[in-house]
Amino acid sequence: MSDMKPLPEYERLKLEAQDNDVVILTLNRPDKRNALDVQSIEELVDFFSNTSKLGVKAVVLAGAGNHFCAGLDLIEHWKADRSPDEFMHVCMRWHEAFNKMEYGGVPIIAALKGAVVGGGLELASAAHIRVIDETTYFALPEGQRGIFTGGGATIRVSDMIGKSRMIDMILMGRVYQGQEAVDLGLAQYMTEGSSLDKAIELANRAAQNLPLTNFAICSAISHLNNMSAMDAAYAEAVVAGVVNTQPEARARLEAFANKSAARVRPNE
Repeated sequence: MSDMKPLPEYERLKLEAQDNDVVILTLNRPDKRNALDVQSIEELVDFFSNTSKLGVKAVVLAGAGNHFCAGLDLIEHWKADRSPDEFMHVCMRWHEAFNKMEYGGVPIIAALKGAVVGGGLELASAAHIRVIDETTYFALPEGQRGIFTGGGATIRVSDMIGKSRMIDMILMGRVYQGQEAVDLGLAQYMTEGSSLDKAIELANRAAQNLPLTNFAICSAISHLNNMSAMDAAYAEAVVAGVVNTQPEARARLEAFANKSAARVRPNE
């Protein structure tokens, strides 16, 4: 029986509860290729501030229509004619949303299709696992638009693929897709079928882990990577001390000890 609380309702996001306390979060502006306006970001901040309180064990992040996300709503940005200070604060809210995703401790699996462009790639890079299909393509076209990334590409995308490749993407408008995108580090899985179906499969698998273990995997690792080696070693030991002695883990360790637990096997 699910312990998940009723999900909030939004205008820009569609939330659907699945088995195993998994939630499918769909960006719901297909007519705009799911471009992110101010309201979209505020709704992301609200939801990812409360996933643990809601009892969500994993999130599948998807986009309505044929595309995942075309990035910043450039029409809204152009019409707003913001001052530097105003747009800086818009960017800070993007960082707030994406930090809550990366560091929130609940696994997020992104089901990518079509355009994963600009801010859409910044959003996808805040997920813990990314799945692509044959339609998916990645780009950072900010250079050609006369603008610059403001939602964390310089942090997360450069971490995934390296600084030089990230600079090449934004400077030249280079597009990646298919196996090349996976090999580069933009995604971990590629499927010939539905990226959503694969993401749901992975989310259900992640939801079987203990919540505290998932919290460490989907929060502590990012924090540890921000530390010096000595500080990270100490912090890792502290986290392991808490997670590896949790009462709920004893039954799983006992199953391993008495050989009733599934063994690790190579893919067949």
